[in-house]
Amino acid sequence: MAATYIDLKRHVYRSVKYWLSRPKPPTLDERFSGPVIVVGSAPVSHKPVDFDETFKVITINGSQVVTKTWGVEAPDVTFVQFNQIEGTNTNAVEVRRVLNGERTKKLYVLLWRKSRERLENGLKAFDYRYDHLEIVDRYKRMALLDRVGGVKCSELGADDKCSNGINAVLFALYNGATAVIITGINPDSGGHVYNQINLARLHIQRDREILLRLVERDYPIFTADPAVSQSLGLPLWEGKAPARQGSQTPEKVAGSASKGVGLLTASLR
Repeated sequence: MAATYIDLKRHVYRSVKYWLSRPKPPTLDERFSGPVIVVGSAPVSHKPVDFDETFKVITINGSQVVTKTWGVEAPDVTFVQFNQIEGTNTNAVEVRRVLNGERTKKLYVLLWRKSRERLENGLKAFDYRYDHLEIVDRYKRMALLDRVGGVKCSELGADDKCSNGINAVLFALYNGATAVIITGINPDSGGHVYNQINLARLHIQRDREILLRLVERDYPIFTADPAVSQSLGLPLWEGKAPARQGSQTPEKVAGSASKGVGLLTASLR
């Protein structure tokens, strides 16, 4: 579909601002040095083979309900979309319900535009605790996709953006993960693990495109979910020893980062 004038204007504004501000993606003080598991909220997920304390755990919105059953009391990193803090829609209410009284080590809240004080009070309202809190704006998120995936995207609509789960995958790769294993991230599924309402999931096609692009760029991406491996062609995680045999050398990682930048803004074509 041809872009509207408003879309085109927004695209130009965001592209120029991104170029002028040169934002850096969210960066850990201490980089990852081993495998990272990114746990999404799809109804089906699996604990990875060989899962132990050497894995770092990233949860998305309410998916902490899954990792708690694995014995993980506090994820290393949690990504939460801004609307989950104060939103009144079904998904936001459910996310706050399952996170009530829980804790994470590092909390990234995406696209929060109000004051930090209001954010902190919103988190206190459902007793969600953290060791460190950081707000990730649109341009830092755009930088993740650009730096890791080689894709410049002005985020014009739901179909043009990645889900929070894919952003967490990009974050893990950018911050040094030796392997990224996804579970509960399935572009073909609907619904969420923390409720039975079967809400539609957004970003389906974009998530698929980016996952396949990362594989093409030789990043160490795996899935713990056999159905996702079959439908997308992602390697199935079979444990740390097999992953080491096929892992990237530093030269391959550098080669991935230097490959040409793509522009996947379908709404502007």
